Amino acid sequence: MITLHRTGADPAAAENGDARNFKRRATSALVMAPVGILLAYIGGWLFLVVCLVVAGIILWEWTVLVARTQDMRIFLPGAIALIIAALLSSGGEPGAAFSIVAIGALLAGGFIAVWPRSYPASDPLMWSAAGIVYAGIALIPTTTLRSDPDMGFAALLFLFATVWATDVFAYLTGRAMGGPLLWPELSPKKTWAGAIGGLAGGVAAGTPVAYAIAGTGPVAAGVLALVLSIIAQGGDLFESAIKRRFGAKDAGSLIPGHGGAMDRLDGYLAAALVALLIGALHRGTGAAAQGLLVW
Repeated sequence: MITLHRTGADPAAAENGDARNFKRRATSALVMAPVGILLAYIGGWLFLVVCLVVAGIILWEWTVLVARTQDMRIFLPGAIALIIAALLSSGGEPGAAFSIVAIGALLAGGFIAVWPRSYPASDPLMWSAAGIVYAGIALIPTTTLRSDPDMGFAALLFLFATVWATDVFAYLTGRAMGGPLLWPELSPKKTWAGAIGGLAGGVAAGTPVAYAIAGTGPVAAGVLALVLSIIAQGGDLFESAIKRRFGAKDAGSLIPGHGGAMDRLDGYLAAALVALLIGALHRGTGAAAQGLLVW
């Protein structure tokens, strides 16, 4: 998410590669952003089904990344759990939805224990279960927030603006400034300059959006955007750590210039989960979007 730190013997080739990468990222974003906003605005069953499909893709990518194969022992119980969780979360019951996801993870672990298979990971049971939970995080917070009839769309729009601006400003700032690496053990291309630029961009975008669509006070909106921007960058680092552990550059190749669904949504998943927690703690799970935006 955060940036490029260019090294190597051929600066011109690196510059051309950066330009091509940025062009692919920009083109993909110009297509995906309006579609995502439109689907969130429409809401209802269409939005729920799309979120479920995306979560299923993330589960599939995680399974292939961890197991190096399309392991049905992981995917099938996970997919069933996600379908049930989607229905529960769309009805404003994220606690029950996460419980179902946890049951799906336990079932997958049980299948692996009963029918063992060679895995590249030292603890396949743990990683398989984690994939189902990760896919649940891709589904439950978003659908729960959108289920709020009064401010569901507003909450998602605020999340989109904050996370997308964090991503864009982090990439551009880091690419332009370079500098010390943020966490080279996890990602060799993310810099402190990019991280700070991403925070500034997330706050600059999220604050006016929250104020305009929900009347959130500038101070509260700014603090929320800052927290979610930090969490989004943490989510990106988490996925980088997972890919590094399993020796992969990208989790998939679904989206040109972005890799797979996991690569594109890593920061958003973390931010959406924290946004749901904030909203639910403030006003309950049935009005989580209001709890996020109304202070």
